Formats: sequence, C-alpha cells, structure tokens
Amino acid sequence: MKQRILAAVIHLLSLSAISAAVDFLFNSFNTSDLLLVGDARVDSSVLRLTNDSNYYSIGRAFFPSRLHLSTAPNRTLSSFSTSFVFSILPDIPSSPGFGLAFVLSNSTSPPGAISGQYFGIFSNSTRQSPAPLLAVEFDTGQNPEFNDPDGNHVGIDLNFIQSAKTHSAGYYRNGSSGLEFIPLDMRSGKNIRAWIEFDGPQFQINVTIAAAEDPRPPQPLISYTDPQIANYVSPEMFVGFSASKVKWVEAQRILAWSLSDTGGAARELNTSNLPVFLPQSSSSSSSPSPGLIAGVSCASVALAILVLSSGFYYYYRKKRAKIREEGKEEDEEDEEWELKYWPRRFCYEDLSNATDGFSKERLLGIGGFGKVYKGALPVSISRGIEGGGGGEAEEVEEVAVKCVSHDSKQGLREFMAEISSIGRLQHRSLVPLRGWCRKGNELMLVYGYMPNGNLSQWIFDEGRRETMGWVARRRVLADVAEGLQYLHQGWEQVVLHRDVKSSNILLDGEMRGRLGDFGLAKLYERGAAPSNTRVVGTLGYLAPELALAATPTVASDVYSFGVVVLEAACGRRPIERAARVEDEDWVLVEWVREMYAEGRLVEVAEKRMEFREEEMELVLKLGLACCHPEPEKRPAMSEVVALLLAAEGPGNPATDSAPISLSSSAAAD
Repeated sequence: MKQRILAAVIHLLSLSAISAAVDFLFNSFNTSDLLLVGDARVDSSVLRLTNDSNYYSIGRAFFPSRLHLSTAPNRTLSSFSTSFVFSILPDIPSSPGFGLAFVLSNSTSPPGAISGQYFGIFSNSTRQSPAPLLAVEFDTGQNPEFNDPDGNHVGIDLNFIQSAKTHSAGYYRNGSSGLEFIPLDMRSGKNIRAWIEFDGPQFQINVTIAAAEDPRPPQPLISYTDPQIANYVSPEMFVGFSASKVKWVEAQRILAWSLSDTGGAARELNTSNLPVFLPQSSSSSSSPSPGLIAGVSCASVALAILVLSSGFYYYYRKKRAKIREEGKEEDEEDEEWELKYWPRRFCYEDLSNATDGFSKERLLGIGGFGKVYKGALPVSISRGIEGGGGGEAEEVEEVAVKCVSHDSKQGLREFMAEISSIGRLQHRSLVPLRGWCRKGNELMLVYGYMPNGNLSQWIFDEGRRETMGWVARRRVLADVAEGLQYLHQGWEQVVLHRDVKSSNILLDGEMRGRLGDFGLAKLYERGAAPSNTRVVGTLGYLAPELALAATPTVASDVYSFGVVVLEAACGRRPIERAARVEDEDWVLVEWVREMYAEGRLVEVAEKRMEFREEEMELVLKLGLACCHPEPEKRPAMSEVVALLLAAEGPGNPATDSAPISLSSSAAAD
C-alpha cells in the first residue's frame, strides 16, 4: 500500500481532537471582535487598554471564545501560538511606567485584581498560590521588591506579580561572533511585535520580541520550562490583554493580533499599514531664554532665508512637475485607478536620481520583464516618512528598481491590479515591495535591495570564490518554504508564485533566503479554483501537469520548490543540455529518482559540502516528494516547513523517530 511521503510530519503536526479550535487574525480591530472590560475600547481600529483621564484605570480585552488547554483527568496540556503588535507611549517620558500583559485567565475579571497596579490582573497577595491565571508581562516600570531587573523588561508570571523568569527587553541577532543581544525600548511608542509559543506537552513558554518591521529573531528572548505551569492552567481559559495605571498617562495599545491552537504557527500579521504613535515634540519653556533672545535678534536673517527658500521651493515644484509630465500625456486620466490600487507612489525624478539616471553602472541584471537597477533613496522617501530630508545629511537606503514595460494601457492596468495586492504581502521570507512609479507605459517597481545576490549564484560559483555550505543552503530552503507557506495558506487570498527557482531566491545581509520576482504571480479566493491561463515559468522547474492543462495550483509551486531543493543538495542545474542534438537532455529530477531506486540516493549530494548523511537523505527525499508526478500526492508547504525545521534541530528528530520512505512508484515514475 502506498504511504504518504510525509506521514511522520503529519503525525507531529496533528492534535488530539478538541472542540472548537481557535484560529484568528486581526490586522485591525472592531468593537465586536473582543470582550472589552473596564476602560478597554477600540479607538480608530486600535485597541486601547486604559483611559488617560481616569486616575485609576484598568482595562482588559479578551477573545470571545475560550482556549481549550487541558483535558481531565490526566491534565495533558495542549499548545497554541500567538503573535501581536503593541505600542506603549508615556505622556511624560520620566513618569513611572506600567506596561501591559498578555493574559490567560479562567475569568475576564480575576478575583482581587487591583486598579492602577499589577497590570490589572493580580491581587496584592504576598504569596504565590496555584490558580488558573498566567501572564506574560511587558513591564515598563521597575519594582525592586519584585526583583525586576530594570524598568524595561519581559517576564512570565504564574498567578503572582513576581515573575518566574524575566529578561531585559531586547532580541537576539546573528553577528560576526555569534548571537548578539540588542536592547529594545518598549516605552518609545514604536510598534513592537511579540511572538509567544505555548508548548503544553513540554510545559514550555517561549517569548520573542522585535521591532514590528524586523524579521523574527533566531532565538527567543525567554524560554521557560517548568511542569508547574500545569497548576496555573484550567481546561478552558480566556486569552487576551490587560493593563492598568494611576494618574500618569501611558497609552498602551494593541494594533494587530493573531492566534492559533490548531498545531501550526499563528498567521502572519500585516505590519506595513499599522499606525505609528511617536512622542510629540517637547514644548518650549514659557519663560524667555537666551535662545529666544538670540532668535529674535536674528529674525531678519531668518525672514530672508524664508523668502529665498520659498522661491527655491516654487522653482523646485515647477521643475519636478515638468519632469513628471514628460512622456505621459495621457496619465492624468489614470490617476484615479492608480491610487485605488496602491497609494505608495514614488516620484520618477527620485528614482532617476537614485539610479544615476538608470545608468549602466547601476544595472543589476536583465530578466524576462525588464531591467533591474540598484538605487539609493533617502530614508524619508523610501519609507514615506513625513518631514524627513531636512537639516543634516540624511541616511539612505539601498533599493532595487525593476522597470517593467507594457504595450497597452489595459495590460498595464491589469498588471497594476495584480501587483497592488502582492504589494500588501508582508513576510520575512519575501522580498519587500516598497512601491511603484509609472511613466507612460513603463512601470517601475521598487523593492528592498538584497546585497548577497541570489541562491543560484552561490550554488554555481557565478562570480564568487566559494560555494555556499550545506547548513546555509538548508537554512535558505527553510526560509523560502516558510515564505511559500505564507503565500499558499497564511494570507487572505491564495497566492501562486508560478516562478519558484534558485535565481528568484535572493539573500539578504544575513544570508537569509527571500523569495522574490512576483511578476508571474496570480491570486484567487480561498475555496475557488484558479482560472486557466497560459503556461508560464522556467523550463526545468515546471510541474509536468502544466503541459496538459495550463491551470496553476499550489501543487505546481510545490513541484518547483522541490526542484530547488534537489538543485541545492546536488549542486547541479535542473536541466543540462546534451552535447549533440540527437541525444536527450539530462534532467535532475529523473536522475535523482533513478539513484534512489538503485539505493544510492546520498551519492547525488554535492561532494564539496560537509553534511550528515541521514540529514541529507531526509532532505533529498523531501525534494522527491515535492516532485511527485501526481500533484495530489505532493506535500503541503506546511508539512515541508515542519520537516525542514525538524532537520535543523539537534539529532534530527523527524529522521530518528520515524524514517521517511518513498514508494517505489514515486521513485520510478
């Protein structure tokens, strides 16, 4: 009997049958989304927990459905994953801090909770006692009596204000000498993202934080393991947030939130369009100062500068308008539909300056859709920051500008409709799309610049002195697999990339993989069937079923990814042309299948790399599973991600616990 290729992974991902699984994603909030207690409210799609005008303020917000966390009588705990974006901003920076807490409680009003203190959930008891109340605190105040390390820390609280484990707020990143700890100010008002993984069977809680725009750090800030966690969990618990304060104003906000107790990671949040709450500029003193006197004495000079600046600004605007009008006589009528699709539009002049007039020296490459140039934009322009660009020399950000030409206005409009949706995708394993610009029938797409080229260049020594080692290749494969999982399963629509290949996998400054080039991508609603279209993609990566029916599916993307897996493991291209016309081309997938059928699978791995044979065998089998000739027998990307992440762990548990076997037909077909 044929077995599922990844049965072991599916077993690891499966959960015990529970009632009413919880899986939600809020990129903004409505009042009806949550149970609001006390002063908690939804203000302009953002959750506010406390009231600035109340001396003693307390607010809580919970998801309406309870989580099922344990089953009687053996008290086996289940797991969940959650991620959220929060902001904490005091009115006076020097005032006492309060912070907020992520809460698990069997009640929306924990008994004995004190307004103005202890996050609005704990009593003033001096002794810890088992009860169904557990919190992760993001504390912006220091209480030495509770062993707080400082006034900016994260802690895990088991029904007691004194944390079982704490750590100063920050995150880890890869540095030249290993992991480096980077402090993070939680009281700056900036958006901060938190990830919490509750592993019930292991009695473990992992907490990670980072700036909202940054990728998830490689290591949790806190990893707390203790069987005593079971004493603070009930079979069903509310999950949400709580905060409190006294007379000092500290705005505690939750901007986005996702959670899943279905066995997988919480869905990705879209952090690109979230509001940012920053401190107001400090007001000047009411009494005259030497600076004020000096300012008055220099008023005439300032007035002259103002007049000159106004004249220059008028000239600059006229010149800029003229440049933007060149070559686009009919653009005015298109403004409405352009803005409807995507409001982040760059000025052509800015992109021309950034690329030195799209010079040959700035040319990065030429693809099927046009040329790609390297550019350098001021941060105020690339990030759309208001008020930037004045005063001292401004920091610049490197970008990649892709120029896409269309023969007709209708074709350009259809392309814009597609690319505008793709521009809203946000994931650490996707190349970020910053915005666009149009001049005539030419569309310019502005991406984040990836300084380390693409995966193909590192595998095949294209202009490089050394190849990429196996550990780095496997990590890149895991990154891209997570990106594809997000496209297929983690967004509001299903996104088909349709051109997954090693040259479209770009490497950032930390050599992490990012999937790029969405020029062929298509979107369709969940539950609907993708429409027929022309066959697109790259020879060698195309799934065999596309030759019979030009209907792309997630399975055809999985096939292409499988080819990339084999390419990275073997160090050989998908197709190698025969020296003579009458001879057949050499095909990577067919060769690996033949070697597997002969029991020589590991021999296909690139000899220049160092690797563990059992790990390499696991990944090669995964590549063959993804390239199964029957689309319905290919694994989902969630299964692929689980297996690749398991391969990274010590001892390779997915391999050691349940060896994966391929059916003979899968190898021979």
